Amino acid sequence: MTPDAQLAAPSALRRTVLVVAGLNGAGFVVEAAVALAIGSVALVADSVDFLEDTSVNLLVALALGWPLAQRALAGRAMALVILVPALAAAWTAVQKVFDPVPPAAAPLAVTALGAALVNGLCALLLARVRHHGGSLGRAAWLSARNDVAVNLAVVAVAGVTVWTASGWPDLVLGVGIVALNATAAWEVWRLAGEERLAARALAGDELD
Repeated sequence: MTPDAQLAAPSALRRTVLVVAGLNGAGFVVEAAVALAIGSVALVADSVDFLEDTSVNLLVALALGWPLAQRALAGRAMALVILVPALAAAWTAVQKVFDPVPPAAAPLAVTALGAALVNGLCALLLARVRHHGGSLGRAAWLSARNDVAVNLAVVAVAGVTVWTASGWPDLVLGVGIVALNATAAWEVWRLAGEERLAARALAGDELD
């Protein structure tokens, strides 16, 4: 890579992740609103993925110029951002266990397809810069790519809901997505803790 390309790479990555963060933020608002309107646990949980990706991409944009200690603090804040909506989705799931009314299948499928298109576009944008910024750029790309599969699973659940006239498929998938989001929040929190320890070691502080 030429010196000019090395200088341009972080700038290109920052611009891309900011666009992707905006797309994901808008996707979260739309998907969460539809999910609450139709009572879909899977869609509520899936909307958390949009919020997660918004946070991840904003963190990437900011972390390109931040020291390690500040990245660690931002990472822990992001973990909490991911966890709060996941807990809300879990509460929705608990409420539906006692009354598993099936969500409206058509809005569920259309919204999930729209989410898949948004995540697909984000994955294409990030694919061009995934080798920039080390693990941060690649993590953002992998997150968007994997979310497409989750969106398509929600579409499949819409079909199963029509076939079974039951709310259980939506509920089961929603619980699975909540578990994935909780795992993601814990992983971000753990990595942020490792970065914090690394920052203290670089600063010469004694570690407990």
